[in-house]
Amino acid sequence: MFRVPSVGPGLFDIVSYGRGDREMPGRFSLEQTAHISRTVARTPEVMVKVTGGGKRRGAVAAHFAYIGRRGALEIETDEGEFIGRPEQYKQLLDEWHLELTAGQYRRQKQGGPVRRPTKLVHNIVLSMPAPTPADKVLAAARKFAREKFSHHRYALVLHTDQKHPHVHLVVKAENELGRRLHIDKQRLRDWREDFARLMREQGIAANATSRAVGGENKKKSHERIFKAQRYGKPTVLLARVNGVAQELSRSRTVVDPAREQLLKTRESLVSTWMNAADVLDAQGEIILAGDVRYFAKHLPPVLTDRQKLAAQFIGFVRKQRGIERDGSGRGAT
Repeated sequence: MFRVPSVGPGLFDIVSYGRGDREMPGRFSLEQTAHISRTVARTPEVMVKVTGGGKRRGAVAAHFAYIGRRGALEIETDEGEFIGRPEQYKQLLDEWHLELTAGQYRRQKQGGPVRRPTKLVHNIVLSMPAPTPADKVLAAARKFAREKFSHHRYALVLHTDQKHPHVHLVVKAENELGRRLHIDKQRLRDWREDFARLMREQGIAANATSRAVGGENKKKSHERIFKAQRYGKPTVLLARVNGVAQELSRSRTVVDPAREQLLKTRESLVSTWMNAADVLDAQGEIILAGDVRYFAKHLPPVLTDRQKLAAQFIGFVRKQRGIERDGSGRGAT
């Protein structure tokens, strides 16, 4: 298997320029200029995420029941049909012939490692932040599925029960020709760019960049960890929370040596953005160059995951104290 490289310049990949993998071009293409403009304007980012995939038919059926909200929502198939009853799920999976997926019948090599079960489907989520109209997300998701999985069986459903509208997409891993769909990091990046393009075709401002471009680390939520600690439920990450709490109680701050490396990365990122601004100046994009410099000078604070955990922990404790005081009649703080 190999991927045919795209023709012409790609989107503006500041991470590659910062690492030295590529040289900064002497002039940006129209597509790259538009991408830079969307990025510094902090245009809403699309999300394309693979959330797993069933390795047994029963697991696939259970996922259909989950995304269909036990029949409350109708699931749309690749043939334009809408299904919502358990017997319809069963009929659809019969048509998909999951039991004929070749990978699950491979023999284990003598003395070799135990073969892991073969994934029968890929579970994918396509999402946009609020207040994006849900019908636009669904329209873009439909076209995305048609473009990317024309030889695969798939089904999708729109969810609007959360702030951000999102589409659950289930794709059969093996297509009609017996070829499997392999999803790697590059393919996910390509999918994000394509989904952002399809959202823009719907008239919705959308962008596809990594968090590192905007000076952010990978987003992590520790709310469940704090609640587990509060109610005495053991978790693997409780040790991290306890360590942060103890350090805060001693010194009222959290020091993390890893921040030094993040500061070096930030310097490289800012320098690359400034170089991009110089290129834009040279090609007459004076206003955009100014926007790029402002963007580079106002990136989020440099914090390690541990320091972010400390900040979230402090916020969580203050929130809980406010709830407790409010409940006791003494007024929330």
